[in-house]
Amino acid sequence: MTKVNQCLILAAGNGTRLRPLSNGLPKPLVQFRGKPILEHVILRAHQAGIDNFVIVVGFRSVLIRTWFDKDWFDSRGLGKVSVTWVENPDYHKHNGISALKAKDEIHDNFLLLMADHIFEPETAKALMKQPIAPGEVILAVDPNIDRVFDLDDATKVRRQGDHIVDIGKEIAYYDALDTGMFLCSTALFDRLEAATREENCSLSDGMRQLARERRLRALEIGGARWEDVDTPASLAHAEGVFAGHFYGEPIVESLARV
Repeated sequence: MTKVNQCLILAAGNGTRLRPLSNGLPKPLVQFRGKPILEHVILRAHQAGIDNFVIVVGFRSVLIRTWFDKDWFDSRGLGKVSVTWVENPDYHKHNGISALKAKDEIHDNFLLLMADHIFEPETAKALMKQPIAPGEVILAVDPNIDRVFDLDDATKVRRQGDHIVDIGKEIAYYDALDTGMFLCSTALFDRLEAATREENCSLSDGMRQLARERRLRALEIGGARWEDVDTPASLAHAEGVFAGHFYGEPIVESLARV
């Protein structure tokens, strides 16, 4: 199995719900535990084994590029890592459009992350070790529904075995939550293009197409922690979850053995 070393991060949105805290900054630059949210995402992905990043930016992207200068990794002692910036002028559209903007930069299996989701590096590492068939996507899912901060806003999934058969925020029947961490084949881009209507689509639109083809699988994260930080309240909650240490609870044995 080819080692996954490329990560696509979606960081283009305008972060409307975090504006009370952002003071005009793009959401990826809002502070979380003393660092911009995007810095946490990049560093944890790098700890998981990623050396090549493709980051889609949009809203006030010049601020993100200015923050991330050419010496960013060296100044943190992280060695040689590459970053490719992709501009999405349509950042007001759904996140599937942001993913599609990066299509030409990705040619092999890749890790897909959201710029507003905090996670444990070991979870991403376990996901990247999963065998993935051609045309598949594997989503890290959390079966611990009762510990999510904002269930109404969470993307839900329904599974049959390890296959995801439905996904979306509004589905009535579900047994786990989408953590915003995906191991993807490049087939994702074809499914997003097929799902596009009126020049717009969400990631979930493409995932539903893969689910219909039984090409969307689930990996349970066990006791690992993650948080979606897209409102002031959820950011404050995440600060509490990760207070004192970043890693949170130990990864459960079933995940640690992967």
